[in-house]
Amino acid sequence: MAPIGQPQSDAYQSTIAPRGRVVSNLPRPARRLTRRVTQLSVGLALYGASAALLVRGGLGLEPWGVLHQGLSELTGLTMGVVSIIVGAVVLLLWIPIRQRPGPGTVANVFAVGIAMDATLALVPDGHGPTARIPLLISGIVLNGVATGLYIAARFGPGPRDGLMTGLHRLTGRSVRLVRTAIEVAVVATGFVLGGSVGIGTIAYALAIGPLAQLFLRVFAIPTAGTGSTAVAAGTPARAILRR
Repeated sequence: MAPIGQPQSDAYQSTIAPRGRVVSNLPRPARRLTRRVTQLSVGLALYGASAALLVRGGLGLEPWGVLHQGLSELTGLTMGVVSIIVGAVVLLLWIPIRQRPGPGTVANVFAVGIAMDATLALVPDGHGPTARIPLLISGIVLNGVATGLYIAARFGPGPRDGLMTGLHRLTGRSVRLVRTAIEVAVVATGFVLGGSVGIGTIAYALAIGPLAQLFLRVFAIPTAGTGSTAVAAGTPARAILRR
């Protein structure tokens, strides 16, 4: 223990909370990394679970979910497996537009699909408004929570987000225009293949932006050495709000 009046080391202080309660034996950088990895893992798992809840609600899916469901109907593969395949294909499209994946990008491809199939195996279809509406609301809110968790972890954007920002940089078009064009094409293709479009699709489109922005702030992690909780560098137009 340091002599009376002499400041204690940062490593020691990081293990003691007010009133002497021990909270961690790890130095601050290690605790920050642990939190980031935990947020990434939980966020991706919850993202897959939220997508499955929207499926079970039966009132319409988010844009990429419509495509995944349509391809699932066409191929007979599970939606989770389709999600993994689509994510891998989209990731390959990063090569010509010179996007660089992070560890979270690769984890996104697999974790979301696995979590989606696991949740679909556990949660039955909703029947009637009293079951479907809560499933829809839960799916949308949980998706917002998941988005805030995994993006705030700062391990790289998801494959679909990277495609959006890469095309924005390559074409010079606004992020809003590029994102809208991609998602309209995705929804239209998925709908033609048998994917579910409905009130849930509209509700998701209206709610996910504000929810993601809220939870990005809630789960922001201070940047090392600055104390800042910023989760994205650059202009607001570059902020990524979805997988």
